Amino acid sequence: MREPGPIFQLLFNRPPRGHPTQSPLRGTAHLTRSTLYVLPHFVSVSVFSIALVLLAACTPRETNVEVGNRTQVLHRGQGPALADLDPHLATGTTDYNVLSALFEGLVGEHPEDLSPVPGVAERWEISPDGMSYTFHLRPDAKWSNGDALTAHDFVASWRRVLTPRFGADYANLLYVLAGAEAFHRGVVEDFATVGAVALDTHTLQVNLEFPAPYLLSLLQHWMWFPVHVAAIESVGDPYARTTPWARPETMVSNGPFTLAAWPNRERIVVQKNPAYWDADTVRLQEIHFHPFEGVDTEERAFRSGQIHLTDALPISKIEAYRQNDPELPRIDPYLGTYFFRLNTRLPHLDNQRLRAALSHAIDRTTIVNQILKGGQLPAASLTPAGTAGYEPPPGLTYDLPRARELLAAAGFPAGEGAPAIELLFNTSENHRLVAEALQAMWRRNLGIEITLHNMENKTVLESRRQGDYEMLRSVWIADYADPTSFLDVFKSSSGNNYTGWADADYDRLLFEASRTIDDHKRFALLHQAEQRLLEQAVVIPLYTFTHVFVKAPSVQGWHPTLLDHHPYKHVWLEEGSG
Repeated sequence: MREPGPIFQLLFNRPPRGHPTQSPLRGTAHLTRSTLYVLPHFVSVSVFSIALVLLAACTPRETNVEVGNRTQVLHRGQGPALADLDPHLATGTTDYNVLSALFEGLVGEHPEDLSPVPGVAERWEISPDGMSYTFHLRPDAKWSNGDALTAHDFVASWRRVLTPRFGADYANLLYVLAGAEAFHRGVVEDFATVGAVALDTHTLQVNLEFPAPYLLSLLQHWMWFPVHVAAIESVGDPYARTTPWARPETMVSNGPFTLAAWPNRERIVVQKNPAYWDADTVRLQEIHFHPFEGVDTEERAFRSGQIHLTDALPISKIEAYRQNDPELPRIDPYLGTYFFRLNTRLPHLDNQRLRAALSHAIDRTTIVNQILKGGQLPAASLTPAGTAGYEPPPGLTYDLPRARELLAAAGFPAGEGAPAIELLFNTSENHRLVAEALQAMWRRNLGIEITLHNMENKTVLESRRQGDYEMLRSVWIADYADPTSFLDVFKSSSGNNYTGWADADYDRLLFEASRTIDDHKRFALLHQAEQRLLEQAVVIPLYTFTHVFVKAPSVQGWHPTLLDHHPYKHVWLEEGSG
């Protein structure tokens, strides 16, 4: 057996042979003989350093979650990485998860039920006819650079959204403002015709084009957030989509947090904003938003203590969590629909019968019960049942004989001669499982070949914007609790349509519904419009969402809400809760 080396002897309190045990240490801090035996000068320092390294390696390092619980730093999985942090260019719920920390609109959300509460506006009045709102802004509302936040900032921000050359995808959400659509379409050029008027520094009057009883909830959408136009001008053109102002060194915001870091356009770090009017309520010191292209990777990050909660949970892990860690998984209600867009601009998809056959050939119940297993509900309609009391039409439900009949009428009996169709989705194990199930169903039931193509989320969003897809996995989460939040997406004027489909009758029905105050009559018009959309099979709905994720017990103030919004100023971490 080989003689133990000096490091072994040092750690186990045995002097190496040939060295006296009582020689003084030279060039090092004094240590007693009971702690460290004496080594020659040229060995003692290096050995001591190595010993400390080895001892440190044996000490378990604290995880992000453990450190965060002690320091009020929340680590959240956000799903795919974001392309931009300009609220007026945002297009998805992932964007909102970050933007709601950085910006605040006139109206905020109650943390438990998302009912409207004062935000930048401390109070408001509504005219008897519901067509005019007067908002009184807080005198102490400030931008993160210390500038006063005024009614003029909101007017300037909404003008930016509605300026045609800016190209905001969600500009139509502001069409509720009187004259907004005409300005956005270039019919009129004077923004003074739009119903957004700064009566004075802290008083904003909003005049509507049509009754909108959901306006206060709508104002919580990021498209209504104010931006500091003057700060953007110091970087470049505020009406150019490419002006790089939304960076840690140049972003000015008004929410409970400010942008601290965004290394490599990946992980986003925000820190508490001392200039925020309600800073005393904010308990979190920082939030780290961690991007993950794959839900499996995100779930592993949760298990290893890198993040407090995930954006999603792999389908394959749901049952294991239920059995082994039932306190961790959450299945929350979620007002949204998982569906597929079809690009009707392409010749082989400009065929209503073919599109309808695809919808009729899907066994949605099997997909939900056998694959997803997360409490989702099969759905052949775009609007979730019961949204604000509205019941949608049944849509093109599973009907295999009808699907084959339509396919034959489209010119492809038993799939003979049918074109192959490419299904595009952002990289995700969950999306792939669903896509593979549909691929098998369409091949078996109709004889139609579907090729699967996955890309990172940023690339998918750009392909969607350019119309460079055939069939596209999509999701729509309500911007506010009303069926119009779903149905307005597919108006011909919508920047979020992306299908190339435009239908005058559909637009007319939605227009009439928007001018109808009585909900019974309004819902009847919306029902007709949705029936038309579904019969055309421009979209193929699959299921109504639930939000399936895992959350550490230490995260407090995180309530189940229909829109999955969680006002961060009401969230905190409890040390010792895991």
